[in-house]
Amino acid sequence: MKDYPSAALWGAGQMTTVKQLLDQKGREVLSIHPDATVFDAIKKMADKNVGSLVVLEDDKLVGIITERHYARKVVLEGRASPATPVRTIMETSVIYAKPQQSVEECMAVMTDKKIRHLPVIENGRLIGIISIGDLVQAIISHQQFTIEQLEFYIHR
Repeated sequence: MKDYPSAALWGAGQMTTVKQLLDQKGREVLSIHPDATVFDAIKKMADKNVGSLVVLEDDKLVGIITERHYARKVVLEGRASPATPVRTIMETSVIYAKPQQSVEECMAVMTDKKIRHLPVIENGRLIGIISIGDLVQAIISHQQFTIEQLEFYIHR
C-alpha cells in the first residue's frame, strides 16, 4: 500500500480548513507599523518576496497594505514613497478569515472581493495570513490526493 503523507490533512471527502492550511504552511505574518513609510513597506515586501503586509499598531490589526495599494494610491497619484506614511494608503476595512472556515469559502470570498490576501483572526487575535496562491495550492493538493485514492481503489 502506498504511503499518503497528506492523508491526515485531507481526510476522505472533508473540506480543508484555514486552521489545517496554517498548520501546514506556518503562521509567520509580516507586518509594518502605520507610521512607517510606503517605501519601507514596499522594500520589506520585495525583500521577503510577498505581496502584502498587515499593518499592526500596538499588536492590533489596523489595516493591510498591498502592492495594488502602492500602484493605485502612490504611483498613479504622483506621491513619493519615502514621504508617504502607510496609514494614508492602507486598507482599513480588512476582510479576514477564521480558522474554522474552509479553503473553498475563503476562495469564494477572495474571488468576490477581488483580494489576494486574508489575515486569519481567532478570538480577536491575528494568527496568520493566507494568500490566493496558498488556497490554489491546497485545492490542487486535495484534488491530487483524491485522484491517488481513486487510482488505488481501482487498481487494488
